[in-house]
Amino acid sequence: MGSPWLGPFRTSSTWSPNYASAGSASPRCARTWTPPGGRLVFHVFAALAEFIRELIVIGTNEGLAAARERGRVGGRPSVVTEEVIRAARDLLPDPGRSITSIAKLLGVSPGTLYNHIPDLRELRAGAVPRQLEAPTR
Repeated sequence: MGSPWLGPFRTSSTWSPNYASAGSASPRCARTWTPPGGRLVFHVFAALAEFIRELIVIGTNEGLAAARERGRVGGRPSVVTEEVIRAARDLLPDPGRSITSIAKLLGVSPGTLYNHIPDLRELRAGAVPRQLEAPTR
């Protein structure tokens, strides 16, 4: 036998909608959530919740599409400008500066530099980035 405070669920560790003695929580409540009526009410509420959720998703997607058509772009604004990228590219080949110190100097995080400069490791090594190499024939 389980804990006495579990009420009608004393002998079962899992709840089942078919559990015969699972009535309402309050003895004064006239409604009972036992099968089959409780199961019907539960499924009706679940169907309504799913329907409302789908309406919200459709409305949200329509609103985002309308905003995009008006030229609005969602998301967090980028802290990186072309000047910051250019300055970082100029400082990266210098072996006396770490990526962290360059990022602090420019007011961005090191992760931002890694995200916005795809050839950062090549610049760091002092090699000519693939994007700037002359095409070989």
